[in-house]
Amino acid sequence: MTSPLLSVRDLSVAFRQGEREILAVDRVSFDIKRGETLALVGESGSGKSVTALSVMKLLPYPAARHPSGTIHFKDQELIAASDDAMRQVRGNDIAIIFQEPMTSLNPLHTIEKQIGEILLLHRGLSGAAARARTLELLTQVGIPDPETRLGSYPHQLSGGQRQRVMIAMALANEPDLLIADEPTTALDVTVQAQILALLKEIQTRLGMTMLFITHDLGIVRRIADRVCVMKRGQIVEEGEVERVFTAPEHPYTQALLAAEPKPDPAPARPDAPIVVKADDLKVWFPIKRGILRKVVGHIKAVDGVSIEVRKGETLGVVGESGSGKTTLGLALLRLISSEGPIAFLGKSIQGLKFKEMRPFRRDMQIVFQDPYGSLSPRLSIADIIEEGLGVHQPGLSAADREERVMRALEDVGIDPQARFRYPHEYSGGQRQRIAVARTLVLEPTFIVLDEPTSALDMLIQSQMVDLLRDLQRRRDLTYMFISHDLRVVAALASRLMVMRHGKVVEAGPAADLFANPKSDYTKALFAAAFKLETSPTGVVAQ
Repeated sequence: MTSPLLSVRDLSVAFRQGEREILAVDRVSFDIKRGETLALVGESGSGKSVTALSVMKLLPYPAARHPSGTIHFKDQELIAASDDAMRQVRGNDIAIIFQEPMTSLNPLHTIEKQIGEILLLHRGLSGAAARARTLELLTQVGIPDPETRLGSYPHQLSGGQRQRVMIAMALANEPDLLIADEPTTALDVTVQAQILALLKEIQTRLGMTMLFITHDLGIVRRIADRVCVMKRGQIVEEGEVERVFTAPEHPYTQALLAAEPKPDPAPARPDAPIVVKADDLKVWFPIKRGILRKVVGHIKAVDGVSIEVRKGETLGVVGESGSGKTTLGLALLRLISSEGPIAFLGKSIQGLKFKEMRPFRRDMQIVFQDPYGSLSPRLSIADIIEEGLGVHQPGLSAADREERVMRALEDVGIDPQARFRYPHEYSGGQRQRIAVARTLVLEPTFIVLDEPTSALDMLIQSQMVDLLRDLQRRRDLTYMFISHDLRVVAALASRLMVMRHGKVVEAGPAADLFANPKSDYTKALFAAAFKLETSPTGVVAQ
């Protein structure tokens, strides 16, 4: 028998919090053979990412420690390895794709500089050679027109494009082991299929081994050879993917496989008042080149979009990463500059200054795609949620504010007694629920939900959909739901808008579009979500 590339035995991870310790991983053991893909799945907070970060010794030591366990990679024991030894392992032998690209990429450096830095440190490439390799990597991971993106900064890319840059950085040195922590979370279904095919192709070509962390069971079935199901820091079931999917033994695995959002959108009301309306809306970003930084063109993120959202309904906005979905939402909320009239509750808000917009802010809120990037790491959860109340409802007493905060946390399934903890003490999915709570505490009229379920496992995703639907009906909320997960969109949206390259391809009642899409692009998008699987050469219909 060939020895495994990675062997984890009795691994435990404890985090110190004040006078006590919390056990995040409890005696986990698994092996990964060379060239194999092992998937770790489980609910948010189950210990998946903590296990993966332990392999590279990226936990916040000494706040974290290992009460037990060993990690053997090739012939090296990693837990006992020195910092110098780990620097040689990281990047060269083991690389990682992080879940949250916006917090992993340096906001002050261009994409070319960040990828070039890796190539210089680990492969000694610089100048024209590094630039050529960078363009090759960006092309491989599907960044459109990569030459124009070399000088872009992370904030100028969509969430999906940032994730693809992270994948390019991880693959730059062709590592033996790739740890992929939710690498397709921010990607639309078509690009997701392409990225999975790319990872499999590179894995086959390089003989690369993968530790794949995801909450998407469909991805597990596509890409993994074996799967470990985690719950509360322990592996409750392990086996070949087909065996686990067809004959799950543990009740938690059975519940995980059965979980899926149930379609039950709030019915559209054609006579309901219009909450938000925009006509021929445009958001163009200038492309500057040369020493004098002359404008040589524009990226037309939103190009002549007209939209209206009526009270009590959910408008689903879908499309590829970079299609303009998020930019449209930000423009409607007047969080970025745009051209074209925008009306909120019948009042024109286009052109209003910062102070003039403040009275509208309580009624128009957003849940951002990246919860960790939008939650202050220096504030407790209670302070983060309460902050908006202090700005928009300063007359509330301290007791009233605390009660509202606790109720908001209960609504999204977070223990109110843990409200004095900080964002880094929560998993990605838990942070997303906290971001929703921060929005709901203000009791707004209109909410832009930018991928609010992308970081959530299937069970919590289904619960979140039920929660959003229940809140909408109880409070008569109006949603603009931006997502690449068409199953979730189908569960929530009464109307649907399909975007591509900044324009609206197709729009109408969601049920009609799902049943009978007109455009070829919409058909391809739906097919990728509901009927397609990946192949080594791309996407093929089943």
